[in-house]
Amino acid sequence: MKNIWPALLLLFFLNPIRSEPIYPVENINPDLLNQRWSAEWISHPNHSLFDYGVFHFRRAFDLNDLPETFFVHVSADNRYKLFVNGQRVSIGPARGDLEQWRFETIDLAPFLRSGKNVLAAVVWNMGQEIPFAQVTYQTGFLMQGNSETEKIVNTSPETWRILHNKAYSPLPVDKSALRTFIVIGPGDNIDASVYPWGWNEIEFDDSDWLEPQSLGRAVPYGIRQWSQPWALVPRMIPAMQDSLVRITKIAQSTGDPNPDFLKGTGDWTIPPNTRVTVLLDQECLSTAYPCLSLSNGGGATITLTYSEALFDNKRQKGHRDHIKGKSIIGYQDRIRPDGGDHRHFETLWFRTFRFIEMEIQTAGQPLVLHDFHSRFTAYPFKDVATFEADLKNVEKIWEVGWRTARLCANETYYDCPYYEQLQYAGDTRIQTFISLYVSGDDRLMRKAIQQFKESRNAEGLTQSRYPHSLPQIIPPYSLFWAAMVHDYWMLRDDPEFVASFLADIKAVLDWFEQHINPATGMLGPLPWWNFVDWVSPYPSGEPIATKVGNSSVVTLQYAYLLDMMQELFDAFDRHITAQHFREISNLLKESTLTLCWDKERGLLADDPTKELFTQHANVMGILTDLFPQDQQYDIMTKILTDTTLTECTFYYKFYLFRAMQKQGFADQLTEQLEPWHEMLDIGLSTFAEKPEPTRSDCHAWSASPLYEFLATIAGILPAEPGFKKIKIAPALGPLTRCRATMPHPQGQITVDLERVGETGLKAEIRLPEGLTGELQWNNRTVSLYGGSQTVVVDKSTEIY
Repeated sequence: MKNIWPALLLLFFLNPIRSEPIYPVENINPDLLNQRWSAEWISHPNHSLFDYGVFHFRRAFDLNDLPETFFVHVSADNRYKLFVNGQRVSIGPARGDLEQWRFETIDLAPFLRSGKNVLAAVVWNMGQEIPFAQVTYQTGFLMQGNSETEKIVNTSPETWRILHNKAYSPLPVDKSALRTFIVIGPGDNIDASVYPWGWNEIEFDDSDWLEPQSLGRAVPYGIRQWSQPWALVPRMIPAMQDSLVRITKIAQSTGDPNPDFLKGTGDWTIPPNTRVTVLLDQECLSTAYPCLSLSNGGGATITLTYSEALFDNKRQKGHRDHIKGKSIIGYQDRIRPDGGDHRHFETLWFRTFRFIEMEIQTAGQPLVLHDFHSRFTAYPFKDVATFEADLKNVEKIWEVGWRTARLCANETYYDCPYYEQLQYAGDTRIQTFISLYVSGDDRLMRKAIQQFKESRNAEGLTQSRYPHSLPQIIPPYSLFWAAMVHDYWMLRDDPEFVASFLADIKAVLDWFEQHINPATGMLGPLPWWNFVDWVSPYPSGEPIATKVGNSSVVTLQYAYLLDMMQELFDAFDRHITAQHFREISNLLKESTLTLCWDKERGLLADDPTKELFTQHANVMGILTDLFPQDQQYDIMTKILTDTTLTECTFYYKFYLFRAMQKQGFADQLTEQLEPWHEMLDIGLSTFAEKPEPTRSDCHAWSASPLYEFLATIAGILPAEPGFKKIKIAPALGPLTRCRATMPHPQGQITVDLERVGETGLKAEIRLPEGLTGELQWNNRTVSLYGGSQTVVVDKSTEIY
């Protein structure tokens, strides 16, 4: 491990598409990656290290001369916000696990001044209310200077001070009100009368703060850890976006609020002994830190309730814009002002909301609200790609889909930002396609692939979601993690990174091989939760046959991955393993076709009982070439037209679309977008988890049309691993034109397509210099080269 981290860090940032990282990892002192640090983890000397608590740390020091750079490395457990002379400079650490505990590298020089300086951090531990996505060991804080110059700020009991902020207590989510699975941690319950106001400012008096206890010197990954639970590794992703967002609308109120307080330009004064409720509407879903500035109001209580949507008396959401007769149900924060002037409150962790209800009860003192806004946060993806077409709702689908993708990406990918904030492999695979096609930024994809590798259990399977504090296994998601590695291999020229996962992939596939029923040649009964899709014939999303054995869907998911891995392992000269994969895949397909094919219906059943027929099973049959070539067209037609088949919901439509693209039915894609039009029709500002009634209004897998616009309609696909060559195979269907741009590792791709007559195509294409490929249209193939070219494909082909 002594020399691997500097090399990995260099490789990680050598991509011309990526913006410069905000955390300058290239400046890390190599010694800090290879030996114990001199800085110590520190924590409170008296408070439990495992229970809920919010703590403040301070370090004052003097500088005679301002340095050009002042790099420090910072981490905490659970999380921290770091301030320099009152200015916030970092939030972290990026989520990981104990064996890969992230630290941030920050240049403090721009925030320092001659004379006295103060570093201050708030660190919190959510205790028993910890989010499922948060791994933890015990409360701790760490800062390490990069060199001798910066070591004056190293954390140690002698130089830092700590305070337990007793103003905070957890406000658990009322799950009985929400009646669903929600695991994002508690709200903040703040008693401002005991809050240490000004704690992060230079002139604050911390003389009565305590000396922290030492938890021992910090250690990087790969070094003997002694008693340290945290194996430190550098943060590999940039800082999250942080931008001010104004709440746009007062939807209803029982009082007479001054709307200017939402702009920060006027005060709203609530009289003493008054109860008022205000419903605020952001008019689209957001992930943000709510910020409230107020004065006076001693003895008052302010309760903030956050929700994606409002509910009627039958607990249905209905049209998201309609509020009459509806009420809010959601998690909360609560603030009890102390009567002081210009108090500023910001939540420890972000909230997800479209609607916020402010319920205010004043006591004997008027309450003055100066400002209420939020700080938007998400992974800083940029929408580099564009798509235009004469397609219904195309701009709105792009806008809403991209918002969905943005809100479901932070320090990891999320399945949904409101309920879970967990990175599931099945969801993440779809999200990574969107990320790379729309933004070109692959850093979060790389992190996700690495984290799922780190999650593998003793049997070889990856966790279904990771990082997390409660293990869960969905065996098919281990397959889709392996598929992500193949996807990355096709889209990025990074063989060293891909090769590092081959042994782990083989272990996953070996687990499935051990579960083949020798009597049938299909997968036998499978342990854990074998989720496929949220459809009614699948209890909890799981085909019944996965418990008794011989599920055609999951058996063919296994074969689907074996086919991918044949190609991948052959490319890395693992020919014997690739051949073994080929043989196992052929066995699975032959057995599944023999046992589950229904000759009368001309379709594949979900299992040998032939009682259930789904799109899912037949889609997997298409994707694995289970069916004879001369039958695949008819089967694909039945998949799309037979209304007795259980239909794929939003998640599995991604695989339906892959089957359509493979079998030459991509021209019908626009007809499959009706569920997305329906979501727009009911006022959704992000795309939902599943058809109504849905739990989550924002679920990343439902943003897949963004990928389909670029990869299917515009037809932009890698023709070779590493995207070294390109294939443009448009599927315009009923469209007469489309224009698309998307990022490529070598630059920008632009495709401007227009039908010519009934069968012809005019294509204006610009490729990055050095990139070659081909255009495919109506069984005609035209070579493409770097630079601009115009191709007309009709009865004859013209290139100019």
